Amino acid sequence: MASLNVYSALVVLFLTSGAVMATKENDQIIRDNNCETKMGLPCVLEAFTSIFETGTISSKCCGELVGLGKACHSALVKRALENPLFKDLNPARIIAKSIQTWNNCLALIDSLSPSA
Repeated sequence: MASLNVYSALVVLFLTSGAVMATKENDQIIRDNNCETKMGLPCVLEAFTSIFETGTISSKCCGELVGLGKACHSALVKRALENPLFKDLNPARIIAKSIQTWNNCLALIDSLSPSA
């Protein structure tokens, strides 16, 4: 339960404090696309855990992630990496996990979509 509280705190910090630290490009993408309002907190937590730790993301949350859009997804991950709390993480590994999570969710959502 303590780890859930830590993750919740990190997610809130991730969503609220990064604007000052974000590059102008990421900040612009996030602002222009209202990225911070497109996913519910439970799904943000699942996505965050699957990228920054070891966890899985449900099909429901994959749907929200894909609905968020790739530009928002990438900008939010890059902004999180700029946070001093994550300075000890390997950015290349996080970016790779981010891409893997995105691709897995996209494939899952595509497989669930009815054929035309």
